[in-house]
Amino acid sequence: MSGDSGVGEGGFRDGAAVRVKSHFQAGHVRTPFYIKGKTGWVERCYGEFRNPESLGHGGDGMPRVRLYLVGFHQKDVWDGYDAAAGNDKVFVDIFEHWLEPAAGA
Repeated sequence: MSGDSGVGEGGFRDGAAVRVKSHFQAGHVRTPFYIKGKTGWVERCYGEFRNPESLGHGGDGMPRVRLYLVGFHQKDVWDGYDAAAGNDKVFVDIFEHWLEPAAGA
């Protein structure tokens, strides 16, 4: 995607290279710690949902946030993962505010 951030109107496009933000946020967070800072790709967008991080603290979850299925090669997620074991992948549901375009994408 040279010169293309992968962010289309209304969010990230399928196939866009994305990085999961690694900042710390106290409280209820739906983004697994082990995936923060990792780079993957958007497999698909599920649509918009109320923000569970707001709902978890008694808020109304508004505004709604896009939820994506993001894929990662396991060798890029787990230190010491045996890449020779195959092209294994892990898929994680991640809300848009935790994603940014991957550097160099």
